[in-house]
Amino acid sequence: MLHIVLMLSCTLIATPRIDPTEAYDYEFAEEQPCSVVNSVFNPGEKIVYKIYYNWGFIWIAAGEVVFNVVDKGDQYHISAAGRTYKSYDWVFKVRDYYDSYVAKETLLPKRTIRKVLEGNYRLYDDVTYQHHRSKAISKKGKSAEDLETEEVTLNGCTHDVLSSIYMMRNLDFADKPAGSRLPMNIYLDRKIYSLDVIYAGKDDAKRIKGLGQCSALEFRPQLVVGNVFKDNEGMIVWVSNDDNKIPLMIESPISVGSVKAVLSEYSGLKYPAPF
Repeated sequence: MLHIVLMLSCTLIATPRIDPTEAYDYEFAEEQPCSVVNSVFNPGEKIVYKIYYNWGFIWIAAGEVVFNVVDKGDQYHISAAGRTYKSYDWVFKVRDYYDSYVAKETLLPKRTIRKVLEGNYRLYDDVTYQHHRSKAISKKGKSAEDLETEEVTLNGCTHDVLSSIYMMRNLDFADKPAGSRLPMNIYLDRKIYSLDVIYAGKDDAKRIKGLGQCSALEFRPQLVVGNVFKDNEGMIVWVSNDDNKIPLMIESPISVGSVKAVLSEYSGLKYPAPF
């Protein structure tokens, strides 16, 4: 569950008013920035999303994901914890944890730790990034006691899935034309994915259940096709069009049904809430 939400959150998506078959003629940047000055979040920020799964015409509240930021000297410790509700555990139990330690001056990851429990599936992956060598060292296995080490070559300035969310929040798309794109290099499961994030326009009256209405930016990403996503398009992400730039809601078809993540709680924002 958590890896789905993280992929939904970071690989931002599209508004229906842009035809996905059209060519995108504008570039936000020729390449992913290697250094981004953080101006949108502070240590102590906490953001919570409620996760819904859909079968047919029924949306079922299945769990939640909690994002936190902690000050660690010259680093931010950014964490995400996803779990199904106990009432849903009998269907498919999830307990996922994702920790990213990022350099404050660049927002590039220094270390990533993933602990995954999804049904009978188990994964532990501890990755150390050596950006000066363009290398990542992955220690991966079913648990922290059963690990195999592999060195992976990075492609330029590479982010993990979690650090890319917080890097993207610091980019200013609001004055860019719809169709502007930004290339991204994402590390996931010992592979580097080169994906485009495409800005699709504004929604000045996006309503979030239980919180209210605000101006939002809409995006379209390329997705990693595989066991989770049917194809590389179809997801929609709304991000607050304010100084916080927090993801508000995410929708996407997946291999079985569809999934939606909706902002439900927040605290410790650097700026006043957008609602």
